[in-house]
Amino acid sequence: MTLEQVRRIGITALAQKLGTVGMVRFLQQSETGWGDYTKERKQWLGNPDLKELFDAVKDSEQSNA
Repeated sequence: MTLEQVRRIGITALAQKLGTVGMVRFLQQSETGWGDYTKERKQWLGNPDLKELFDAVKDSEQSNA
């Protein structure tokens, strides 16, 4: 399963067990995050140039086709 599929199934399960309001309240609690995104994103993304970004999107589209 993809991460999107797992997320969709999880949200459906939460809604079934907790109801819509309970699901929203749960997600508000659990999605606050942690760490320093601004500092960490450079570790994740590096500093790609425009051509690298274009190539990554192109590769992603081809693999999802």
